[in-house]
Amino acid sequence: MAPKKPFCLPVLLLPLLTLLPQADTRSFVVDRENDRFLLDGAPFRYVSGSLHYFRVPRVLWADRLFKMRMSGLNTVQFYVPWNYHEPEPGVYNFNGSRDLFAFLNEASVANLLVILRPGPYICAEWDMGGLPAWLLQKPDIHLRTSDPDFLAAVDSWFKVLLPKLYPWLYHNGGNIISIQVENEYGSYRACDFSYMRHLAGLFRALLGDRILLFTTDGPEGLKCGSLQGLYTTVDFGPADNMTKIFALLRKYEPRGPLVNSEYYTGWLDYWGQNHSTRSVLAVTTGLENMLKLGASVNMYMFHGGTNFGFWNGADEKGRFLPITTSYDYDAPISEAGDPTPKLFALRNVISEFQEIPLGPLPPPSPKMMFGPLTLHLDGDLLAFLDFLCPQGPIRSILPMSFEAVKQDRGFVLYRTHLTSTVSEPTQFWVPNDGVHDRAYVMVDGVFQGVLERNMKHQLFLMGKVGAKVDILLENMGRLSFGSNSSDFKGLLEPPILGQTVLTQWLMFPLKVDKLVKWWFPLQLMKRSRHQVPSGPTFYSTTFQILGEGGDTFLFLPGWTKGQVWINGFNLGRYWTKRGPQETLYVPRPLLFYRGALNKITVLELENVPPQPQIQFLDRPILNSTLHKTYIYSLSADTQSAFEPVELSGH
Repeated sequence: MAPKKPFCLPVLLLPLLTLLPQADTRSFVVDRENDRFLLDGAPFRYVSGSLHYFRVPRVLWADRLFKMRMSGLNTVQFYVPWNYHEPEPGVYNFNGSRDLFAFLNEASVANLLVILRPGPYICAEWDMGGLPAWLLQKPDIHLRTSDPDFLAAVDSWFKVLLPKLYPWLYHNGGNIISIQVENEYGSYRACDFSYMRHLAGLFRALLGDRILLFTTDGPEGLKCGSLQGLYTTVDFGPADNMTKIFALLRKYEPRGPLVNSEYYTGWLDYWGQNHSTRSVLAVTTGLENMLKLGASVNMYMFHGGTNFGFWNGADEKGRFLPITTSYDYDAPISEAGDPTPKLFALRNVISEFQEIPLGPLPPPSPKMMFGPLTLHLDGDLLAFLDFLCPQGPIRSILPMSFEAVKQDRGFVLYRTHLTSTVSEPTQFWVPNDGVHDRAYVMVDGVFQGVLERNMKHQLFLMGKVGAKVDILLENMGRLSFGSNSSDFKGLLEPPILGQTVLTQWLMFPLKVDKLVKWWFPLQLMKRSRHQVPSGPTFYSTTFQILGEGGDTFLFLPGWTKGQVWINGFNLGRYWTKRGPQETLYVPRPLLFYRGALNKITVLELENVPPQPQIQFLDRPILNSTLHKTYIYSLSADTQSAFEPVELSGH
């Protein structure tokens, strides 16, 4: 239940609440004359950090927020991903790990104010930037514009979400001091001011006039991202020219406090590129310089977390760049929740400008090494098709997209049959870069190879008339930043074998999470007889942990690419052959201890090592890019595999 009055104080202090500002006197406003914020009438500057509740198991929220407060922060900033809460139109989920109101409560217990960023678009390196994939069931929709179809969906969502947030606004006794409208809209290139005005009016209608509404953009996006009536803020990192950027900000917001809403403590990682880092000295120097100016700052990220399941996003800069499962971000608090040297250095800087809580930070959590464990073959994916798609296939002359068959994430199996014998190796390809994003091709159940978005893979097939052609399509995450085009998934064009366009397709939307969570434990498995399996195949084993254990990191040496579940929980993607991430973070709460039985399930999509073994390590491996020669872009003018890719936007 939302707060009626501040509730971050111990029960014994409740009688003192009469001495504190009550809901009718609480305020957070801009003092333009003195270029500052006022909190309850007193000068205030926030030193904030970003943390995403949707990237951290709920049982660990309190731990991460407490560490942020003990680092000297007085505010936490976070997004609300629409697609996490409205999985299908009109169906809403605020339970369990999606209970953002419980997260608001934990922030209050940690004595942190809140800067909320509800979108509707959030970027955040999250699938489709937080927009629901079901929007694309209307193929002609124009996202993030005044398109009536888009606005109708946005209005419907916000009329559910924003009234739930209203009691949590600071002046109502809650801890939300400001709310962002949209997110870095100036980087989208649509520049639809009618859309932004519509959002601003909707927020005001549902939240009232007292809450501070603001926008955030990179320097190049201020022109189209800012809007009169919304407070303008900017984002930039340690390597950028602070003086120049703040001077530009003053052209849009001449008076009031300077605000950097995303000061980058690190950066994101892409599969196949180097692990990103930012030096402690650069990050601390930049923060100190901003605080000397009296600026308010939010550090993005302060704790990154993990893209569990299929939730990672992707970028596009000449080629498709899916984001890794780890969202460690080289942040001050590591992916496993441990303080880093960067945290202690930032804490020292913050202490020069404001009081920080007394007491030490908690030590790193206990870590565990375990294994190696040998996994057992459960069977190839095709053997489980009846369980993976119990409703049966969808039939169509031409292949249909994920969106058309209402499959948001994960996998769809496409099946057809050869109408004539192909006796010589014949090229198999999909025109117009029509594989979105990765296709695992099989003929009569035998794995043939991979086709991939933006890649010039050569694949040749043979088969007799009637041979079964199966293509497992993996959605690697929808574009989350900068693209004005909708990122449809699946086979977007009919494949071609030689000169023959393949038609008459069956589409099987696969419910892999449900299979692993429910059917596998019930032993509804078909054992494969393949001696040397290849292609999409399930492996599993059980194991026991004696004692209390700890956090750990799953390492799959020699495996290629796939998905992992621990006790039915989808840990996310691994891609050992591409890197840079080599381990998957396994939080301690996901495991059973003191001799209870744990189960690990692996869906390997390509090839397993001769010994299908895994290990649990006591430290992560995030910076091992094993193969850098795989990049063959379809565009001649794209960057080479060795160039770092810089993309603004979160």
